Amino acid sequence: MNSYLPHTEAAGHMLTRGDVSGEILVCSEGLSFWGGVDPDTGVIIDIHHPCYQKIISGKILMMPSSRGSCSGSGVLLELSLKNIAPAAIFFCEAEEILSLGALVSEHIFRKPIPVARLTKKQYSALANAKSASIQGSKIVTDKDSYELNLVKPNGLNLTNADLEYLDGKHGYACKIAMQIICLMAAANDTTTLIDIQKGHIDGCILAHSANLIFAEKMAELGAQVSVPTTINAISVDRENWLSQQIPQDFGKQASRLADAYVKMGAKPVFTCAPYLLEERPEFGEIIGWSESNAVIYANSILGARTLKHPDYLDLFIAMTGRAPESGVYRDEGRTPQTIISVKIPDIEPDDVFWPIIGWLAGKTSPSQIPIITGLENFNPEPDDLKSLCAAFGTTSGAPMLHISGHTPEASLPVASKAKMHVIDIESLTQAWQVLNQADISIDLVAIGSPHASFEEVKKINNYFSDRKCHSNTNMIITVGRQTLALLKQTKIYHTLTQCDVQIIADICWCSITEPILPTQARTIMTNSGKYAHYAYGLSGRHARLSSLQDCVEAAITGIAPKTPPSWLRNNDITK
Repeated sequence: MNSYLPHTEAAGHMLTRGDVSGEILVCSEGLSFWGGVDPDTGVIIDIHHPCYQKIISGKILMMPSSRGSCSGSGVLLELSLKNIAPAAIFFCEAEEILSLGALVSEHIFRKPIPVARLTKKQYSALANAKSASIQGSKIVTDKDSYELNLVKPNGLNLTNADLEYLDGKHGYACKIAMQIICLMAAANDTTTLIDIQKGHIDGCILAHSANLIFAEKMAELGAQVSVPTTINAISVDRENWLSQQIPQDFGKQASRLADAYVKMGAKPVFTCAPYLLEERPEFGEIIGWSESNAVIYANSILGARTLKHPDYLDLFIAMTGRAPESGVYRDEGRTPQTIISVKIPDIEPDDVFWPIIGWLAGKTSPSQIPIITGLENFNPEPDDLKSLCAAFGTTSGAPMLHISGHTPEASLPVASKAKMHVIDIESLTQAWQVLNQADISIDLVAIGSPHASFEEVKKINNYFSDRKCHSNTNMIITVGRQTLALLKQTKIYHTLTQCDVQIIADICWCSITEPILPTQARTIMTNSGKYAHYAYGLSGRHARLSSLQDCVEAAITGIAPKTPPSWLRNNDITK
């Protein structure tokens, strides 16, 4: 008998089960655990989320799906290892990031967290209850009970090589990896796996102890990647952290985390923008990446194919060379499901326009792949698209987007029931206001989230024009190792250093803490919509968002523009 039990509207499914009970906490929109939940307390720290400051520990957490960073799986594992995780998590839409974290918690560390995907009817009914209990795969409230199907991978169409992994012929680490890959495939309603040609590993930031515990556990078990695999930005400048006054305990642990993945065969590029590398994926290439901005850029701009794989699953995929064949791996999974029409007057925007568009697009389409229209006559540079994709990834769980006139698959037919949404001057103004609530006195200018390109740093050098940073304002640019090497081959690195600008490799703003982040700094300015969104949750500092040129001027003067950019101000209907 085939025991593969997919999700259906009639039944729903339970991915991991347990015996728990708790108060129900309903989130009206998805939550990124990375930058959105404090891994030490279980408190929601995303200031843009409706449930800001609520505690998820011990709660039955409900949300349509997750969103944002692939690193959310690691945060959930950290909460689990500290015994402050949610009692259970329920979704009503497809979800991978937190589901994977729960699987790792159960299968590797024997700490189950019940995770289920409910039908819309079940979800609506449960959301109206105050509390519930989970008994195996059964959910019970004071009014209702639901028996859910337990996800089993027995119905998958596996190759002989897949079966060898499951049988342990390639070692215990690979056996666990393939078991979890198969469960993720079954949970996402697919019966097949697909070969991947490149991997990119994201869970290498020492934001919490779980990432180190997991990596060293897998290395100890003999895990090795089987395809060319790169490593995301880490938590220290690998070669210079001692001279940067990083506490030795932290520096050694961060280095151990990086070393664990290098030991497993990953290439130590240490960048969150692997699409800037010389060996970036080509159109149509099947890859297995995590890191939300990288995934969205690879799918949307390059036309490569990868799901937004959660942290830890990226390693399992790189080890086996196999991934669940679902979603955007398939032609039909790349179809635009919603239309976002940008309706604005003729303007000549600066580069801050693009992250605002991305951030709004994600808000508008939190789980579906959109196509953005109305920008056909604009001329975004690759860095503009990089910034748009990164900002989109903070507010949406979708793995890609299309931009009419600018992305290679924008001509795909739109889904027949696609809804139309509008971005206008009013919504752009409101978004700018939300992302610019901090004081205009700037202590730190943060560039490189994701890692800055060579062209971006070149522009910064031109904007400085031999001027220096204000005595009370720091400017730090984070780049990948390849970019740093190119900068050092020119005069740019030396010139910017003379301007009191720091250029640091290996780390990025998702991992920077004190003392790299100046202790006295209270207000941050950035050109990154991603970091403007996450800054408070990650650093405790409020941020402002502006153009690259405005960021340079703020570094020089110590003051940010008080008003919106001219292209927005001149058309602002609220002024």
